Amino acid sequence: MRQDRREFLKALGLLGGGLLAATSPWLNVFAEVKDTSAERLRLGIIGPGSRGRLLMGFLAKNPKVDIVAIADIYQPSIDAALEIVPTAKVYKNYRRLLEDKRIQAVLVATPLNTHCQIVLDAMEAGKHVYCEKTIGYDMAQCKKMYDKHLETGLVFFTGQQRLFDPRYVKAMQMVHDGVFGEVTKVRSWWNRNRDWRRDVPEPRLEKFINWRLYKASSKGLMTELACHQLQVGTWALGKLPAQVMGHGSINYWKDGREVYDNISTLYIFDDGKKMEWGSDIANKFYGLEEQILGSKGTVELERGKFFYEEIAPQPAFIQMINEWQQDIFGDTAFAGTSWVAETANPNRGEYILGKKPEVDGSSLLTEAFVEAALTGRQPAGIAEEGYYASILCLWGHEAITRNERLDFPKEYYIDYDVYGTSESQAAEI
Repeated sequence: MRQDRREFLKALGLLGGGLLAATSPWLNVFAEVKDTSAERLRLGIIGPGSRGRLLMGFLAKNPKVDIVAIADIYQPSIDAALEIVPTAKVYKNYRRLLEDKRIQAVLVATPLNTHCQIVLDAMEAGKHVYCEKTIGYDMAQCKKMYDKHLETGLVFFTGQQRLFDPRYVKAMQMVHDGVFGEVTKVRSWWNRNRDWRRDVPEPRLEKFINWRLYKASSKGLMTELACHQLQVGTWALGKLPAQVMGHGSINYWKDGREVYDNISTLYIFDDGKKMEWGSDIANKFYGLEEQILGSKGTVELERGKFFYEEIAPQPAFIQMINEWQQDIFGDTAFAGTSWVAETANPNRGEYILGKKPEVDGSSLLTEAFVEAALTGRQPAGIAEEGYYASILCLWGHEAITRNERLDFPKEYYIDYDVYGTSESQAAEI
């Protein structure tokens, strides 16, 4: 579902003369939209696969966008993309698309191992770039891409749609305002019960179509799923973790894949706070969620709800059970008070925006990219948040494959004062 920008800003209380959220400075991309009201961005799509076409669907409805070209080497993807934009010129080689002087910007939604070279080539050709996450296949590639963005001054967006999801933006305002007290832990997971495979018309196309399942082209669940949720944790805590450890295995989908189907990671901050992330794709009961745990309350972002620690008194029946347990076991010497489990909080919570979430921010992210590309102005924090989200999941993947507890690789610090890694701040660490 596409969300109107005005509805988005209204939901966050940012219309009129109000200031845009300090916790989300990239929203300033919408502050001067009148500048582009009569313009159209000539856009090329490199990789119109399933994700690429989803984003094309939003872009094709944007009156400020003209999708003039697509590039892919797989004909079924080309055919499906032409159903969305029949007039687009087709290239089998993305470099030919980049030579098209009409094109001002490109969207890159190709397999992970191809991102870096395409993005570098695009910026070298003077194109603004939207690159799907994770931006690089390894940390060195991520740094090259970010540095090229700084060198060229071109707009660089990454596929972190939660940055424009209204429930996330509002929740982060509340977290940073101290509404939920001191945050000491962030827990997140993304569970499914399916094999992640796609149908292959002929065997020779197996690794081409199912690239996510093979080490040469993918880092699996860490780069495809964790990249979204780890960024939520650092956004909430306002800093980067100091160490990471984890474990991965293939427990259920033993079908020739090379990437894990079961992952657990633990990120540790210098003050002892924790960020957990995991994924199991053989059980979907708990789905996906990000939980921010504070001393005064809890936020569950996917549900779009928050829960205060202190609520109305429990129903009489629950109170009676608790008192009964305490009477029987409260003075038992061998167990002590640590045995008595706290009753789970029955609080049903409140919706962050007053209603159940309807959108995930993808349409607004593409709209923000269009505004930025038309004005040539990079919104604060967008490239940096996407960069560090990519580094975090790749760093976690390295800890898993090496089976070691790893310190943050400080050679990949960039100048970003939000996380304390500006040049002066990094020198003090």
